Amino acid sequence: MKKKETLRVIKFVLFSASAGIIETVAMVLCEEVIKIPGHYVCYTIALVLSVLWNFTFNRKFTFQSAENVPKAMALVFLFYVPFAPFTIWLQHILADVNGWNEYVVLAINMALNLSLEYLWDSKVVYRKSMDTNSIAKKKQAKEEKK
Repeated sequence: MKKKETLRVIKFVLFSASAGIIETVAMVLCEEVIKIPGHYVCYTIALVLSVLWNFTFNRKFTFQSAENVPKAMALVFLFYVPFAPFTIWLQHILADVNGWNEYVVLAINMALNLSLEYLWDSKVVYRKSMDTNSIAKKKQAKEEKK
């Protein structure tokens, strides 16, 4: 069981890293190419894109959940109800008001997101539905044949 959870954490970190790449690219496009005013606006757009990516892949491959998508998405949304405003505020206060580099603040927010969302997903969103999708069932059937 410990090996399975370690693998789950590794998958979560890797998918979150890919979401982080999407978030960073979106942030750079908004900041440097499109030149949207306000670091917090760019951060908000980038955050939404990364959350959708991360949700899709972690649900299917990390937690291997057959959970009802709208229900799971609603639970993830509940995580972001306090988290998003806090990190948007943090992005605004540190980058816009205090002059911190917006990418340093983005990295801080991404680190917070990684650790807190893993706990939320594993303990709340997918707690009762881990390893219930077709991928997990095929793997379980294969292991039972051994």
